[in-house]
Amino acid sequence: MSSKRSRNRNRIFIVGGLGIALVIAVFLSPFASTNPDGLDRVSGDLKFDTKESQNKPAHKLPFYAMFDEYALRGVPEQFAKPLAGLAGTLLTFGLAWGIGKLAVRRSSRRDETSQLE
Repeated sequence: MSSKRSRNRNRIFIVGGLGIALVIAVFLSPFASTNPDGLDRVSGDLKFDTKESQNKPAHKLPFYAMFDEYALRGVPEQFAKPLAGLAGTLLTFGLAWGIGKLAVRRSSRRDETSQLE
């Protein structure tokens, strides 16, 4: 009974956290600053932004055709950022979930083999 209760609590925590992250990504992303961030700001301050390569490695990535900075290409501007936030949040969650599942499986396999010895 305790294990089932624990799983239920974990499920509520995960679904609730994902829901909050999705609400933030969808509803607050349109209010993000338009000022340059991180390396863009530093490269502009140090005046080496004009030396960037014309054949950028990022343009060769598979998702480049879908995303334009922090927005989706081909989508009306008012929906582009929220949809990009939604897609990015779900992608990040999916990757983290998958890595977590793999880690738990490997951990449980190690425990089983150590008990057999």
